Amino acid sequence: MQINIKNLNINYIDEGIGKPVLLLHGWGGSIQTMLPIFNILKDRCRVIALDLPGFGESDIPKMPWNSYDYADFIKKFVNEINIKGIILIGHSHGGRISIILSSKYDNLIKKLVLIDSAGLIPKRNIKYHIKVYSFKILKYVFTIFVKGNKEERLEKFYKKYGSADYRDSQGTMRKTLVKVVNDNLIELLPMIKVPTLLIWGENDEDTPLYMGKLMEQKIEDSGLVILKNAGHYSYIDCYDQFKAVINVFLKEDFNI
Repeated sequence: MQINIKNLNINYIDEGIGKPVLLLHGWGGSIQTMLPIFNILKDRCRVIALDLPGFGESDIPKMPWNSYDYADFIKKFVNEINIKGIILIGHSHGGRISIILSSKYDNLIKKLVLIDSAGLIPKRNIKYHIKVYSFKILKYVFTIFVKGNKEERLEKFYKKYGSADYRDSQGTMRKTLVKVVNDNLIELLPMIKVPTLLIWGENDEDTPLYMGKLMEQKIEDSGLVILKNAGHYSYIDCYDQFKAVINVFLKEDFNI
């Protein structure tokens, strides 16, 4: 299905009847990456998943966005399709957006599930600062000594030494990535008043487990479930356990 929001054509799917569940994927993801969750719920409720702007089959924003721009967009999206009392499920970058929405619109969100959520600035240890310093030196070397104009040299540099997400992003989305990863949402966490389930992979390296523990401390009505031997896509790595946890959390909503 297609819908136009803020002059952007957005791809989404909307199946089932009953209470609405909205799925928000992570950075670099799409509807496809949320299908394992979609398939758990589609026979018991109305489930909506979309390709966020800049991903999948949806249009790319004209200007770089931050996390609040994405949240504002999702608010317009839910208004357009007319859903309230939403069970909001966000993974990684989708969790970042979900934190903002839940802290601002508790009358709109009924329950929240954050899976390996982004939204906190990582701890900066000495190894991090050494890595950043080395990165800057390499960048300087590339811009001075590698053949090509400055733009070409920088592109070669980032393709070789940038993070996977940064390498895979281009143009507006690369600038958007820089914006969203620097959004620190820790002050919003105490403002979330809806029941919140935190699900985390024990071995998540992208959004480490300590972030989930900190979110549990800051969000009043929350509980953390740690999936053993799971990484950043914990809902896929431990699908059966994830399914059981989700069913318990949503038992009263869907008469499971």
